[in-house]
Amino acid sequence: MRLSIFVGCFVVAAVAVHFGLVPSGARGSNVVWVVLFALVLSAPLSYVLLRKQRDEMSEQIVTKVERAKERLEEHRTREDHVTL
Repeated sequence: MRLSIFVGCFVVAAVAVHFGLVPSGARGSNVVWVVLFALVLSAPLSYVLLRKQRDEMSEQIVTKVERAKERLEEHRTREDHVTL
């Protein structure tokens, strides 16, 4: 999803540079300029547009970490009760 947002911004930036809406790069650095411009455009868009997915993923990660902590605690306490 992030890649598609970047590609869309790259196309928009390339069209804007081609039609002179945005200044082009100096001495043949036009491609680098368009890539940097697309990165600057896509970063805030991705932050806003992908917020829901990012929140869902972090909830999944937190759940998995909590389960792993619980299992680790169970194993630790089980080892404490073992007698030789």
